[in-house]
Amino acid sequence: MPRTARYLTCLTLLALGCVGERAPRSDADSAGAGRSGGPVLTGAGATFPAPLYTKWFDAYAKETGVRINYQSIGSGGGIRQFIEGTVDFGATDGPMTDEQIAAVKGDVLHVPTVLGAVSVTYNLPSLGKTELNFDGGLLADIFLGRITRWNDGRIAALNSGVALPAEDIIVVHRSDGSGTTFIFTDFLSKVSPTWSRQVGRATSVNWPIGLGGKGNEGVTQQVKQSPGSIGYVELIYALSNGLPSAKIRNAAGVLVQPTLKSVAAAAAGAHLPPETDFRVSITHAPGRDSYPISSFTWLLIRKEDPDPARAKTIHDFVAWMLEPAAQRMAADLHYAPLPVPLIEMVQKRIVR
Repeated sequence: MPRTARYLTCLTLLALGCVGERAPRSDADSAGAGRSGGPVLTGAGATFPAPLYTKWFDAYAKETGVRINYQSIGSGGGIRQFIEGTVDFGATDGPMTDEQIAAVKGDVLHVPTVLGAVSVTYNLPSLGKTELNFDGGLLADIFLGRITRWNDGRIAALNSGVALPAEDIIVVHRSDGSGTTFIFTDFLSKVSPTWSRQVGRATSVNWPIGLGGKGNEGVTQQVKQSPGSIGYVELIYALSNGLPSAKIRNAAGVLVQPTLKSVAAAAAGAHLPPETDFRVSITHAPGRDSYPISSFTWLLIRKEDPDPARAKTIHDFVAWMLEPAAQRMAADLHYAPLPVPLIEMVQKRIVR
């Protein structure tokens, strides 16, 4: 079984075992009080980076004995459980809003972990793995239900020479609160005034049309099982399932495929001020090489944790995560490591 597929299988089994909501932590659940005597942390949230987090948490447990139990339930669920205090940390691809931060009285730090790409993928058997081209306005109109056939003239104009089928387009989107949705709708809101006005950007939006799938896994399977469909997923989910990833026209007018290089290029233009809280968007980034649906993903941790042992355990993991060896693991799963200047900023601001 390919390496990426092994991690996704592991992730799926983990999710199947943890589908319910967590009860509030007891003292026995806190870091340093696990049944085996070793520290235990609990987290929940984004499916976007979940394959990498599975790999990291396994490696970290082997190296340190610290077990990290992570529920891949979507960014919306991760934010909710962090606010409710039922997990030690949350994980999200869409940063918390000012209102959500107010709900925890400002006691949150957004810790960037890696960069990833949202892939626009589709299932057109007659084209095989042909890479189609899209721009933001075209995608917005497809997901608004304004373009309904694959051989529409606007799609054909961007894909000269491709024998597009005369089939209905089946739109697939997330059904749960999702950072992947935030990234995708953030991009569409920047390039389409109509999308911005009618739908907007959020982890959960009122979709005009389409079928819903839970998690990146659910959208991937809906697309894979539905000829004529189009959806958006984190890049590794498309790659590991043999689905194509479209080229997307960026802010410089260049059609770019999602790759480590193009995601890193999108991050290169992110100039953060010294007082940043790291809530930064890099969709529709400038630069000829930038993939336009790229994003940071974040861990949510407390600024002032009342449990010193838990605080130290979390900060120790963050320090480990920022080391070169851990960041290199990201590239193995098609995530882009954090830029060195950003790592240094996070180390200075967050790591104790």
